[in-house]
Amino acid sequence: MKCYFIVTTYIEPENRDLYEEYILQVKPIVEQFGGRYLVRTEELVYLSEEWKPDRMIVIEFPSREQLEACFSSEQYQNIKQKRETSVKSMAVIAEGVDEHEAVQWNPSDQN
Repeated sequence: MKCYFIVTTYIEPENRDLYEEYILQVKPIVEQFGGRYLVRTEELVYLSEEWKPDRMIVIEFPSREQLEACFSSEQYQNIKQKRETSVKSMAVIAEGVDEHEAVQWNPSDQN
């Protein structure tokens, strides 16, 4: 089942160059493990005053195992310090739904 890595970042302005270096290096690692970027942008529309990240990333992986293999890989471990130094981030992992079992949301079911 597909799995999604969703992260928001708050970029430290003085470390932007280091973060840009990380961005260039992480993409081929993610792709090597079957990851596919669905969202990778700083073009955000804020719907809340409390949540204003600088960047949002959503990566789809074929499975949870491939996601975990990616971020525990030696290649990723060698560059993750660049991210940790240059941005504050918040991330979650979300399991996808099986397309054959997906149920369409109906507001009237919310009693």
